[in-house]
Amino acid sequence: MTARLLAAPSDTHPQLGVEWDDSPCPLCGNRDEEPQFEAADPTPADDRPGLKFLVVKCRSCGLTYTNPRPSADDIARFYPSNYKPHRRPRKLEQARPRTHPLEKLLGRPCSERRGVLPWPGVGRLLDFGCGGGSFLKRMADQGWDVVGLDAAVGAVRTVQEDLGLKAMVGSLPHPDLRPCSFEVITMWHSLEHVHDPVGVLREAYQLLIPGGRLVIACPNIDSWAFRRFGTDWFGLDLPRHLTHFTPVTLSLAVQSAGLRVMSVRTIRHSDWLRSSAKLATAGPRADWTDKVLTWKPAAKLAAWVVYTAGGSDCLLAVAERPR
Repeated sequence: MTARLLAAPSDTHPQLGVEWDDSPCPLCGNRDEEPQFEAADPTPADDRPGLKFLVVKCRSCGLTYTNPRPSADDIARFYPSNYKPHRRPRKLEQARPRTHPLEKLLGRPCSERRGVLPWPGVGRLLDFGCGGGSFLKRMADQGWDVVGLDAAVGAVRTVQEDLGLKAMVGSLPHPDLRPCSFEVITMWHSLEHVHDPVGVLREAYQLLIPGGRLVIACPNIDSWAFRRFGTDWFGLDLPRHLTHFTPVTLSLAVQSAGLRVMSVRTIRHSDWLRSSAKLATAGPRADWTDKVLTWKPAAKLAAWVVYTAGGSDCLLAVAERPR
């Protein structure tokens, strides 16, 4: 259906040729939603200037999500051609370095945890939302039999041609993937981008072997950074982020797909704090603390303090398909 456009210049750009999807709750399916806030697209384009998007919260299950949203057919129009996760990796990391003893106290950044998988040895791995393929390359170098999956044709071509690895265009379910094909499936900041996150998780259940593991990283809207920066929080990224998880709602989504939640925890991401602070300093309500947090050492210290309190703005979940 065509939903109302929540852009400031809606009179001059009433539709922009985009089909808008007025969605029920992606988790429980109810239509009992409560508006939370509106926020602008942080990377507007000339053909969609000034657009703002509404974020709502389901009164039934507590899930927060973007609604209305661009349809599944039109969401690609909101991904810039230079969208960072789709770029060719400039520097491909090799095997993960040894863990520093202080990392147990300070917590490693989210990106460094990508080299740690809850599986003994190596096996078959599907990276859902593989982007430019840096993680796939690292795991292939460690002996994993890897497959990438991404909706961006250019990103998949990069993986295939530049890295020489197997990758496919599309989402889940995918006709070329068979049940019980993988020991591990990873979703690094991809689940929040899909229109049907529970459907994707259910398909992941089918693709995993009994006892196989699913690893998910996504933004945490129940974080200090969101409470501090509000609509300037880097983790919103509207409208590309369609679902805004908390530890509770991410666990509910995973469980609704039949998977057993093994752990859900927050991990620090100081670069996100700096990016949020930079967005805030560009606005009319900026203060001196925003400017301080654009300084890398200050952001790292703040990220550590928030991490120790359990309020970091990145979630890491591990789940298992029951045996």
